[in-house]
Amino acid sequence: MGSLFTSLLNSTGALRVYGREFNVIQNNITNATTPGYVRQDQVLVSLPFNPDQGLPGGVLAGPMLNARSTFLEQAVRNQNQSLGYSQQRATDLGVVESQFDLTSTFGVPAAMNEFFNGFSQLAVNPNDTVARQGVLDRAEQVATAFNQAAIGMQQVSVNVDRQTRDTVAGINRLADQIAAINSTYRADAGASQDAGLDAQLNAALEELSGLANYSLIRTSDGAANVYMGGQTILVIGDKARLVSADFSGPQTRIHDSDGGDITSQMTGGQLGALLDEKNSTIPQYAGQLNGLAASLADNVNATLAAGVGRDGLPPPGPLFTYNGTTGAAITLGVGNLTVDQLAASLPTAPGGNGNAVAIAQLANAPVAGDFTFSQAFGNLGARVGRDVATARHEQDQYKDGLAQARSFRSSQTGVSIDEEAAKLLQFQQAYQAVGKMISVLNDLTESVMNIIH
Repeated sequence: MGSLFTSLLNSTGALRVYGREFNVIQNNITNATTPGYVRQDQVLVSLPFNPDQGLPGGVLAGPMLNARSTFLEQAVRNQNQSLGYSQQRATDLGVVESQFDLTSTFGVPAAMNEFFNGFSQLAVNPNDTVARQGVLDRAEQVATAFNQAAIGMQQVSVNVDRQTRDTVAGINRLADQIAAINSTYRADAGASQDAGLDAQLNAALEELSGLANYSLIRTSDGAANVYMGGQTILVIGDKARLVSADFSGPQTRIHDSDGGDITSQMTGGQLGALLDEKNSTIPQYAGQLNGLAASLADNVNATLAAGVGRDGLPPPGPLFTYNGTTGAAITLGVGNLTVDQLAASLPTAPGGNGNAVAIAQLANAPVAGDFTFSQAFGNLGARVGRDVATARHEQDQYKDGLAQARSFRSSQTGVSIDEEAAKLLQFQQAYQAVGKMISVLNDLTESVMNIIH
């Protein structure tokens, strides 16, 4: 009689265990596409069976196993961080590149060519009023072209500031989210078995990796401590120490919660790219553009100052004006010279075309370093183009790398609907078999009881 009750108890216990297994399988299937979720496995523990020693056997539900791999998660985060950096640069520098289109009929190269062609035409008839006015008009076009190129880069810089604010806000939002999850882990020892909470934490960490570079330390209770740049605390336990962006100077600075400057630590993700663009890349482009604008203005002004106008006098002022402190390209303008004051002649040959020829020849002279003005602008455009091409190549490379890392992670730790369906069928059959056994044991027990009575 005792063995019947033992078998009955073992069978009902098995039904409870299989019920937990069904819950795990259902949870896996339901969350197969949930960001951050990995496969959960219910361990089944068989109890020893030895009737002579009073060991009845049976099965118990063991610990819940999480398939997450620290190595695979870090591999995904590394690729996502690199993709965030290259993607940001490819997007922003692509906008800058449009300001250096060498084939455009409205940009700086075209305006400079038209300007020097204007002096070539003036050299044919140096006293022609229409030709003189044409030179002044084309000078205005040159100034406008440089202004527009500089304004375009300035607008990119403004957009970078806006994106930096958004990125910092995103970092702080995720820091608060991670700290809240850590708080739950610390308050509830059973939270470490919560697959949903684990998924939320790892989804937040993966999103954060696209925004900035950081290091991660997991504690024994499941909490995640996050260090920006591997050095500065962003999340410690259930506390988030938020960062901020400072735009008060010419360069953007990132500060920790105590006001310390951590800019140099931010080298990856979108934030790293934005800081590189604002603090280094765009200022270098602007510096070259300003140098070219100043060189053009200085050379033309110096050549004109050596000549005389139609009135036989040296020009009373420069043709081009600019503010070197603010930036030659964005402030380049045209002075108040009249058509009569435009110095197309040399003092030794008033009324001639000597100075107009000299200025026209500046177009092909190595006056911008070892290059002509057009070549210097072309070099700058080529540099921007190379930077954009590099960023786009790296973007494609890391996009593929991220896809591969996620795919491999999914194959090792993700939910396979086919596998879960096979497990479901297996345990359904086992459940039905145990149910049948319970029915048989119940009938036997009733028969025994009837015999006894």
